[in-house]
Amino acid sequence: MNSKMAMSRPVCLIENRDGIELVINEEAMKILSKIVQPVVVTAIVGKYRTGKSYLMNKLAGQRTGFALGSTIQSKTKGIWMWCVDHPSKPGHTLVLLDTEGLGDVEKGDSKNDAWIFCLAVLMSSNFVFNSIGTIDQQSMDQLHYVTELTKRIRLTSSSKGEDETSEFKRIFPSFTWCVRDFTLMLEQDGKNVTEDEYLMNALKLKKGSNKATMDYNMPRECILHFFHSHKCFVFDRPASRKKLQHLEELEESELEEDFVEQAGKFCAFMHKEGHVKTLPGGILVTGRLLGNLTDSYVKAIQSGSVPCMENAVLALAELENMGAVKDALSKYDSIMSQYVKTFPTETNEEFLNMHRECEVKALEVFMARSFMDENQKYQTELKKLIDKKMKEFTECNMKASEDLCRALIEEFSKTLETGISEGEYSKPGGHKLYLIEKMNLLEEYNLQSGKGIKALEVLQNYLNDKRAVEDAILRADQTLTEKEKQIAEEQAKAEASKREKEIIEENNRRLQQCLEDQKRSFQQNEKMLKDKMEEQERKMRQENERLIQQKLQEQQVMLNAGFQDKFNALQSEIAQLRAPKKRRCVVS
Repeated sequence: MNSKMAMSRPVCLIENRDGIELVINEEAMKILSKIVQPVVVTAIVGKYRTGKSYLMNKLAGQRTGFALGSTIQSKTKGIWMWCVDHPSKPGHTLVLLDTEGLGDVEKGDSKNDAWIFCLAVLMSSNFVFNSIGTIDQQSMDQLHYVTELTKRIRLTSSSKGEDETSEFKRIFPSFTWCVRDFTLMLEQDGKNVTEDEYLMNALKLKKGSNKATMDYNMPRECILHFFHSHKCFVFDRPASRKKLQHLEELEESELEEDFVEQAGKFCAFMHKEGHVKTLPGGILVTGRLLGNLTDSYVKAIQSGSVPCMENAVLALAELENMGAVKDALSKYDSIMSQYVKTFPTETNEEFLNMHRECEVKALEVFMARSFMDENQKYQTELKKLIDKKMKEFTECNMKASEDLCRALIEEFSKTLETGISEGEYSKPGGHKLYLIEKMNLLEEYNLQSGKGIKALEVLQNYLNDKRAVEDAILRADQTLTEKEKQIAEEQAKAEASKREKEIIEENNRRLQQCLEDQKRSFQQNEKMLKDKMEEQERKMRQENERLIQQKLQEQQVMLNAGFQDKFNALQSEIAQLRAPKKRRCVVS
């Protein structure tokens, strides 16, 4: 899919109807269903009228697209989506999600704000929080939705009240804080600090266990504990207040130079460092998968339940595995159908080579799309369907051989058939003439190449059909003695018996080849499955190692803040990740 051609403008993905109902937009789902590339999903949230849409338009490489809104009214209702070709990751699609402003007074009922925030986290691989001014308690208060994520997201369907937050880093996106209209100096205790240091200083926890301290720490701890990486950008005001009303119409030369430079740094970072959306185990998410996940989450919310990652991925795996079987079978069928034009094959081995090639390519298609195929249910189903298809193509190959051989015999036996019908062989010496013409037929037939695997059988059937005629001609030939007739008859039987033996041997050889091919097929399926499982194990090890490094960083924060109990809890989590035993994936 050429995403730029497909989406010249954003479309609403999830409509927030009157602030009380979230509804999936079918047009957006159709767009996602056509994207088979991995997606990099960047979502932005924040208070309304903070310039979120401007940054998203910049990420799309466009001046206009997402509605900016130049008044106090919030322009974005629900979640809007824009899919474009990724500017720095060939073969990937950049999916931009612009959310409605949090805290819009016009909504009256703000309960859907939490769900919009939750969906942005679940759907994205890169989460951007946009705020005005500084990172202070007021801006932290706008992030109170992050503290509700544990109530609104479940990782497993049978957690039995267990704390799942230790696994959030595995599935949550990166976290980037954009501070707009920032006017302070980046200094801490008289020393210059980087934007990232400014963020991490703002996320430092306070010691204490009273309610005020716990309220202060809660959003900070959630940001540190849930999201796997943290980045910060601060922006000057882009232009004068009057010009801001027409921001999307302004040339870059009309904007503040520092703002343009920082916006460029932000886009460069997000394009280069933005993570591809993955599921636990390193499974790459395509547009189609993202659409199905989104549909699952929204339906869960509509039903009044909490979206469950495990249930969503299990349902997704079933859909994808069924699709993988369908795609793989279609691949096998399409390539073999091209080979039908070359039927019949000269030998059964030639046919099996064609089948072998097509089966491998079909398996590659299946392996590329399938995941979480428990007990290889779908791979086994594919094997059965391919075997069934193979039988159909085998019959097609045999029929092509049979039809060709019959046509050849019909062509080469014209003189013989004419002689029989006109009685040329029903006279003295006729049997000899018959045998001469019969030998001419056999010679022409045997010299013809490309007859296929039914050549001997079709010839034998024809000669068997003519056996009674040949016997009658033999008996009627008065020039032959009884001894000569007996010898001729025995010779004819011996030739027929020889051909019958050759047919049996050929059929047995073909059967043995098919049995060997079944063994090869099983080994091929087993090898490709083993390779895939080893790759999944490698990805899981990489994912665990990444998780360990992030938890070590978080552990240091807790140690510096004096939270020994949290330090110890993280130590236990790290020990489990390092355990040599195979860990169960969150959604396995």
